[in-house]
Parts: sequence; structure tokens; C-alpha cells
Amino acid sequence: MIAGALLVCALALISATQTGPAFVGRLAAATAALPDQQGAGRKVSVRFTTARGWPTRHPMLTPARDLTELERARIAQAIAAIPGVGGVHWTDGTMLASGDMDIESLRCESELLGVLAERTIRFEESSAEFIPGSEELLDELATAMRPCVGAIVAISGHTDTSGSPKVNLALSQDRAQMVRRELIERGIPGQNLIANGFGSSRPVEGLSPADPANRRIEFRVVSMETSRPTPIDTPAAR
Repeated sequence: MIAGALLVCALALISATQTGPAFVGRLAAATAALPDQQGAGRKVSVRFTTARGWPTRHPMLTPARDLTELERARIAQAIAAIPGVGGVHWTDGTMLASGDMDIESLRCESELLGVLAERTIRFEESSAEFIPGSEELLDELATAMRPCVGAIVAISGHTDTSGSPKVNLALSQDRAQMVRRELIERGIPGQNLIANGFGSSRPVEGLSPADPANRRIEFRVVSMETSRPTPIDTPAAR
């Protein structure tokens, strides 16, 4: 039943223009069409706006009643499977998302997104130098990363289309590398941090490529390394 509803949602979303509030409105409508969200049986309240009221494809879920962990996981996964939906968050701070990420990876990424929910790392104009105040945010990001043992985190730099593509690509790479360096200085293992710049090639969904809001640093947990026993951890033969 859920699969059928998701197929209808996918066809509707593919045929529509993906623009800001209209795009997010379609995601909300697709979510409302899921079986768990019908009539009196509706189990969660879903909000596709940030705390400031901006449209977002990362929905916030509030349970309409007490739910078991199994129900929470099933509902979150069904919503996350709708084409175009990003990370699915619960109001208690937990998060589930689509894709192959495991629960630990999702928890780590949720912590990073939480730190960046209302703030962004900011740089001087056309520079990889941080503006005053960014150091505190970097401190908080490092604190959020420390419990994520084995997490491989991708740091991506992005720009808008002002300036030449070549300059923008180099600038986005320099900024991502600067963030990586600062996190290493704060104790995060360098081998767990990957920095890449994409210039203006990946604008925020729903924004014009020229919009200054495309100037950003994004974080994503790409994998979790499984710790292996070292000789000191391995029991001796008896």
C-alpha cells in the first residue's frame, strides 16, 4: 500500500518543476497521501519548514500519540523514501533518512545538522578566511563530531554563480580545506575528514544559482569505519 502511494508521488514529483515553496508543498502533499497519514489514523504531524519558517525538504516529525520504535522507524523510512525528501527528523532530536546509511551514521549527521540548523560558517568576501564568530561554531562542530568514532565526514564547499567558474571552484575547495584544517586542530582525526569544493555546480534545491545563499559549507557522514581489534585487544591463546 505504501509502495503504491510512493510510486504515485514519484511520478508527480518528476513531472513538476522543483522550485522552493511549490516543491516543498508537493513533498508535504505526498507525505499526507501516505496510509499512516490518512484521517483519524494520522500518527505524526509533519512540518516542511525550518524554525524560522523557511521551506525545507528536511521534514520535522511530531508524534500525534505514543509510538513504538518500530512504528517510528517505519513511518520515517516511508517519508524519507518519497523522491526529493531529505533527512527526516523527529522533534526529540533523532533522525532517519533515505539511502544506505546506518543508524550510527544518521545519528552523527543529525548532530552536525543540529549545530548548523540556525547558523552557517561564514567567510570574508572572496576569501577562505573566516569572519569573526565562526570559530565558536567550529568548536561546536568538533564537539558534535568527537562521539562519532569511525565516522568519515565529507566537507563540501559551494558558491553562487557570481565570478568565474574556475575561481569559484578553487575558492570552494580552499574553504572546505580550511574547515577541515580547523577541525583537525580541534582534535578530529584528519583521515576521517574529506574536503571537496564544487564551485557553483550544486545550488541549493529551489534557489536560483545566483542566490548568495548558495555560498555554504555542507557536512555529510559518508560511512562509519568498523573498529578492528589490535594485538592488545585480542585475547591471548590459552
